[in-house]
Amino acid sequence: MQDFTDGLARFHRDVFPAKAGLFARLATTHRPKTLFIGCSDARVVPELITQSDPGELFVIRTAGNLVPAHASGPDGIAASIEYAVAVLHVTDIVICGHSACGAMTALAEEHDLSGAPVIAGWLRHADAARARTAAAPAASGPAKVAALVRANVAAQLRNLTTHPSVARALAERTLTLHGWVFDIATGTVEPVDASLTPA
Repeated sequence: MQDFTDGLARFHRDVFPAKAGLFARLATTHRPKTLFIGCSDARVVPELITQSDPGELFVIRTAGNLVPAHASGPDGIAASIEYAVAVLHVTDIVICGHSACGAMTALAEEHDLSGAPVIAGWLRHADAARARTAAAPAASGPAKVAALVRANVAAQLRNLTTHPSVARALAERTLTLHGWVFDIATGTVEPVDASLTPA
């Protein structure tokens, strides 16, 4: 915690004063234009990757950047998506996967998750991506994980379209969806072709 305490002190002393005007505006205004859905992985920092200022991104982070298909009942991810689209009126949504994703590695390498039943249940939201990569030419090791990461971004884009607020905004052409894969080692971002979305 000492690192955090030191970081807070540096933020207040060095960073905040340079952006005081921005924070003054943000104190009364919240108008992000982009919803960024990324992995919870600590190596993937949306604001750093996109070089965005505070207030520019509305961020949801989940293990494996998974977006469950819309279902009835309370759901924090669905509520955040609806808020971003229907209330904040974001114009773009990015789903960003990344290299060496632990969630996709566990699936690609068929790790034993019997001791982690909640994780195993959560990763079922990647079943469509697993099915797509299983039907593709055989790959192994890092190539298999990379293929699953890309297929998963496409599958989660499809899941996103099942949410009523997203479907409405897409029909009204006020929203654009984007799929990305961030490579940790090189810092590059590659787009995911929408045609990879499983039917």
